[in-house]
Amino acid sequence: MGNLFGALENWVKLQDEYRCFFCIVDWHALTTAYEESLNIKANVREMVLDWLSCGIDPEKSVVFKQSDVKEHAELHLLLSMITPLSWLERVPTYKERLQQPEGRNLATYGFLGYPLLQAADILLYKADAVPVGEDQAPHIEFTREVARRFNYLYDQKVFPEPATILNEYKLVPGLDNRKMSKSYNNVIEISVPPEDIPSHVRKMITDPGRIRKNDPGNPQICSIYAFHRIFNQQELSKIEAACQEGQIGCVECKNNLSGYMQSYLAPIFEKRRELEKDPQAI
Repeated sequence: MGNLFGALENWVKLQDEYRCFFCIVDWHALTTAYEESLNIKANVREMVLDWLSCGIDPEKSVVFKQSDVKEHAELHLLLSMITPLSWLERVPTYKERLQQPEGRNLATYGFLGYPLLQAADILLYKADAVPVGEDQAPHIEFTREVARRFNYLYDQKVFPEPATILNEYKLVPGLDNRKMSKSYNNVIEISVPPEDIPSHVRKMITDPGRIRKNDPGNPQICSIYAFHRIFNQQELSKIEAACQEGQIGCVECKNNLSGYMQSYLAPIFEKRRELEKDPQAI
């Protein structure tokens, strides 16, 4: 679901304004899950189902798999010849992930170099702009630096420096109030049936300082409130005031959120179920 609001909703809108290329980056999956390569084919299919059910339209945009276009790897190789190692080492997400317990060794060239592979994914198509979440903005700045260096070294404007198109939602929280990420095991999948939504919402972290129902709460540190920002904007100020004044309990607030989430996600789930009936089309 983090991908839905962190990327897909924006992508669907951009289809009507730009010629869009949506790449399923299966090689990128190997940078952190190299021991699970047998799962990649199934994961690609699940990703395509998610994209199509959320509104990505192959009639409007180009949807393709990274490994089907070998030039991605070729450009990555060429860019690696001119990119200083220090540029890769200073990428914020690289340093953050190395400090997290992953259960696997991420001190590999593939993991260090994945921002450069991402840059190749972008520069290969001479993209003017890239829609990303706020956490990915440093990667686009890195891509601009790589393009600038390549153009300077060879005295030709081969690659444009792509602009960043930030998504509306800077950060979609997970069940534990950290960024929603499969790495943290705190996600709600787009494929979850609507009837299962309440069981996921019940796991969400609320204000730890709120012991009793009528205690004043702090919505700003509550993941439930963060999701109300997405699913229930029309009542946001009312919910905030009720929480701060102890007029609504966390259980009631979660139940209300579940209802809004179910209403929003039900059409997506139904479309996904229809698409699953025709595996060949996928």
